[in-house]
Amino acid sequence: MESQTNRTYDLEERLLSYGAAIIVLTRSLSSDYAERHVGNQLLRSGTASLSHHGEAQGAESPADFIHKLRLALKELREAERWLKLIARAGSGPSNPNLNPLLDETDQLIRIFVSSIATAEKRRSS
Repeated sequence: MESQTNRTYDLEERLLSYGAAIIVLTRSLSSDYAERHVGNQLLRSGTASLSHHGEAQGAESPADFIHKLRLALKELREAERWLKLIARAGSGPSNPNLNPLLDETDQLIRIFVSSIATAEKRRSS
């Protein structure tokens, strides 16, 4: 069975790769006003989950841990919406990184939802 340390490390690696892919995508958007605005919003929300996850690892209490995970989840959900907007607006369909990013966003959201549920269950036990 995989240890908790390895799972945490794997999630950190996924978040690092995810953040890097967000940076690559935002760099590929044009510099017109609309794409720059959406790109800036995506860059902020798409990279924030990595830092929130790091803060959760240093949480001062179970409640603080859950709070930090919820912040990461919130940012992932926001990033998902910006990615969908890029796809809908026609900025991203030609970008081969968009669909894999949407899929990874969905997977990360599911991981954080599950992690929060587990942490809340442990806290109430």
